Amino acid sequence: MEVTFDNLLSTGAHFGHLTRRWHPNYEPYILMERNGIHIINLEETLKGLTKAIDFLTDTVADGGEVLFVGTKKNAKDIIQQEADKCGMFYVVERWLGGTLTNFSTIRKSIKRLQLLEKESSPLYESATKKEILSLEREMIRLQDLHRGIKDMKRLPNAIFIVDARHESIAINEAHRLEIPVVAIVDTNTDPEVIDYPIPANDDSIRAIKLIVGEVSRAICDARSIAYPDGGAIPVAAGGEETAEAESITPENGEMAEGAEPKEAESEEIVVEKEESLSEDGEAQDSETEEKIAAVEEVQEPEEIVEEKETEKSNDN
Repeated sequence: MEVTFDNLLSTGAHFGHLTRRWHPNYEPYILMERNGIHIINLEETLKGLTKAIDFLTDTVADGGEVLFVGTKKNAKDIIQQEADKCGMFYVVERWLGGTLTNFSTIRKSIKRLQLLEKESSPLYESATKKEILSLEREMIRLQDLHRGIKDMKRLPNAIFIVDARHESIAINEAHRLEIPVVAIVDTNTDPEVIDYPIPANDDSIRAIKLIVGEVSRAICDARSIAYPDGGAIPVAAGGEETAEAESITPENGEMAEGAEPKEAESEEIVVEKEESLSEDGEAQDSETEEKIAAVEEVQEPEEIVEEKETEKSNDN
């Protein structure tokens, strides 16, 4: 597996939500709390990712299919790109209620789409211009809704989800049909409803890219196909993408691109996140102390270092 502790740290996968938004069942995956922000234990992330990949590769090796689901803005482009790379199905637009539990109706809608896509379809015979325009609009709408599952002939054997809280309807349908669920879960989500939870920041584009890319690469290996490297993730127009926080690299001490803050939080909260690792924390063992030191080394901004030196000089 190519994902390491340092890889996850550099992408900001350890940032959780505000402590007041946490789910109590998430406690085993939390390393510490800094200035009202929960820090996720990346060792637990690696364990969860390893278990999830082992399950997915076994499923694919047995001829099973995996459905990738990610309809939030930060994840949809990544999900579509990585699912295409490994040849699996995906849902990146609105999750239609009954996509799994009422799959027979979804298949009828897909057949309707396939009929509309045929230029020689009897639907277009003796149709007026107005009716043809209406049919074309219907075709475009169905293409957007079903473009990732148009060739899915049966229910998937597993579902991979980004942001379990956002895709709760898909998870409920999967549980009703006893389909195993693999999901990236943040601190505001109950991990116990997920069969194979991967605790990580589900709002960081870089963290999502890293984890989903590793899953896609593992599926390609299980299918004995080459994983196509490269390919940039397109950025949403209008500057709607979440602003990226800045962090210090241990090599040169300069500011570098780091993790994306939560969309719904204010600029003050983003500043809190950058400052959240500046204080010394108490560790229960030497291993935890090393993890905390590594987090502080990567994420502590220069401004905070200067403030610390100023406070020390004032005390003297």
